[in-house]
Amino acid sequence: MTNNKPKYHLFKNTQYALEGFIHAFKTESSFKLELLASLFIIPAIFLLDFELYQQAILLCTAFLVLIVELLNSAIENVVDLVTKEIHPLAKSAKDIGATAVMFSITLHLICWGLFLV
Repeated sequence: MTNNKPKYHLFKNTQYALEGFIHAFKTESSFKLELLASLFIIPAIFLLDFELYQQAILLCTAFLVLIVELLNSAIENVVDLVTKEIHPLAKSAKDIGATAVMFSITLHLICWGLFLV
């Protein structure tokens, strides 16, 4: 069995991460939409009159949405690599990933709601 894991190298790994970001941006409409929303949300966090801890929480939850969306996209890619057929486990994996995204967005919205009230 061959090892598909390249040797760690900071600059190469950064390049892989940037390639992943570009690929997700080009191919994942949900990620693109969430990234666009974050271009408005992140500045609003600092422009509105929030305490520092509130800004930190909102910033973390904003990035959490993007991170979970990227992980969901990775899961979907792996499922599609394994099978193109409709299979209950493939559907379940994709649905669970979508649920994780939904929960991260819900958490972010709850934080906004709590801090604005």
